[in-house]
Amino acid sequence: MARLRVHAFTLTLDGFGTGTDQRADAPFGDRVEGLHDWMMPSFSRRRSGAELDPPDGEGSGADHAAFLAGEENVGATIMGRNMFGPVRGDWPDESWRGWWGEDPPYHHDVFVLTHHPRPSLPMAGGTTFHFVDGSPREVLARATEAADGRDVRLGGGVATVRAFLAEGLVDDLRLVIAPILAGAGERLFDGLAALPAGYRVEGFTPGESGAVHVRVVRR
Repeated sequence: MARLRVHAFTLTLDGFGTGTDQRADAPFGDRVEGLHDWMMPSFSRRRSGAELDPPDGEGSGADHAAFLAGEENVGATIMGRNMFGPVRGDWPDESWRGWWGEDPPYHHDVFVLTHHPRPSLPMAGGTTFHFVDGSPREVLARATEAADGRDVRLGGGVATVRAFLAEGLVDDLRLVIAPILAGAGERLFDGLAALPAGYRVEGFTPGESGAVHVRVVRR
């Protein structure tokens, strides 16, 4: 049965997934510098075309395993509009095509949640962005069909993950706690007082970078 999974979703030690003032030159906002440092060695390895299963050392171990896990058996992705780009409100045109260039790393259907739908956007490498206005359950049903038996990955932003958690739709939540403090921004667990009734913490694993990997699963 297809599952809805969240991977490598990184929070500050005080629980913020983004800082303040998200914009084109600061996609995660201010005050969260270093939030994703834990994955940079793995990301650099991928961009250089190096072997993805490295020897011991930088870019290996728990951090590298967490970087890779989100690609296993995933057939579709759901993300919020803020993850797709910095444009807010009505689309002025269709010139914004995502952060990732003409060949995004997904290679499958990606469903972008927005109150301002636009035509689907086919990209190189098999990625097609679909801009949809619907409830979490409705969008998950579409993504599950597109995944064709594989799992669905849920990306950010914070409000998107929180909405799916609030409805108990996330099966597997993989968080990374970065060793930084933001003080302000958007917290993942705000308004989720009922979360402990539906979810439990599966375990903590320290990473080589100083970040901690946390797995939360549905009861």
